[in-house]
Amino acid sequence: MTVQSVTLQLSEPLMRRARQTADALQHPLEEVLTSVLAAALPDVEQAPSAMQLELARMTWLNDAELWWIARAAMPDTDQQRLAELADLQTLRSLTVQESRTLAALRDEYGRVTLKKARAYALLSLRGGRPLLAEN
Repeated sequence: MTVQSVTLQLSEPLMRRARQTADALQHPLEEVLTSVLAAALPDVEQAPSAMQLELARMTWLNDAELWWIARAAMPDTDQQRLAELADLQTLRSLTVQESRTLAALRDEYGRVTLKKARAYALLSLRGGRPLLAEN
């Protein structure tokens, strides 16, 4: 892995927070800032290609938008249909249309889940504490 140097101009309050964090963790300031950047900037290469840009853009959403995503869910009718088709699949072979519908619903479920996970991760990072235990 190649390492590159960068010069950043940080406000005094932000620099103070970074130094306090580094002191509290007893880690070098550069290591703390690198860790924060790594957490804030998503590694989306493992996500489906259709979602990579969307997940990366979430980093710049405000907290209200992230909370909306974190609390989002598939519509109840879609969730019920997903469960029905998954159950039906254990009983018999699905029709071509049922298989397509099941695949589309699974894809949507995965998309919603990835976005929720990213939203919670960003909110937790911004708040400095895990959020899942609170909600």
